[in-house]
Amino acid sequence: MEEILTDNTPVPSGRIRNSNLAQAWLVLVLALIIGAILAAVQVRLSPIIAANKLNETLEKVPELVLGAGSAATRPSGLEVDPGTVKIEKDGPDSFYSVFHVVSKGAPAGWVVKTVGQGYGDKIELLIGFNPDITAITGIFVLGQKETPGLGANIASLKWRQQFIGKATARPLSVVKGGASAPNEIDAITGATISSRSVVGLVNRTTKDLAGKLAPEIVRFSRQVKKND
Repeated sequence: MEEILTDNTPVPSGRIRNSNLAQAWLVLVLALIIGAILAAVQVRLSPIIAANKLNETLEKVPELVLGAGSAATRPSGLEVDPGTVKIEKDGPDSFYSVFHVVSKGAPAGWVVKTVGQGYGDKIELLIGFNPDITAITGIFVLGQKETPGLGANIASLKWRQQFIGKATARPLSVVKGGASAPNEIDAITGATISSRSVVGLVNRTTKDLAGKLAPEIVRFSRQVKKND
């Protein structure tokens, strides 16, 4: 079979097939080149991104334990000791990055980094606890890719403030239309799944660390002082 051009010149169908095949290979090669370039950029930027995230974490740790007002004064005698804690489970063990906050030689609290699945992608949280892990002192959303204007509001200060002072003895629950019980968190309008993801992550982390977050259990890596 032959194709006919507008000037009535016959074109062999085999030539058309070869042309289509060449275009397909060209698209594939371009896709591989672009993918390699993006991968190289990601590899180069990963250490920078990790360093920025660590700096942001260290900046937020005092605030999550002491509160924004007290942390803003940058009190002397405040130390932040990073470390890890291993949680043994029936399945794979879990490892948490933790930060022990000490103020003038006395324990002030803990901050734990934790990760879980949200509606759109992974959610990274920093959760602050008092020294004996009986109450939450604050949360901060370190990373999220939830829906802008909806689930992304999990990062808003107004919504996060609900967690401050919540006791850890009972799991938190998500409600709509206003929280009334001490263990309730009011869901973000139009983003119940994102709200539940954060609350579930807080509950899971609290349960994992119950009775296991103590200086003698944590493997400390180094000491970072905040004495400005």
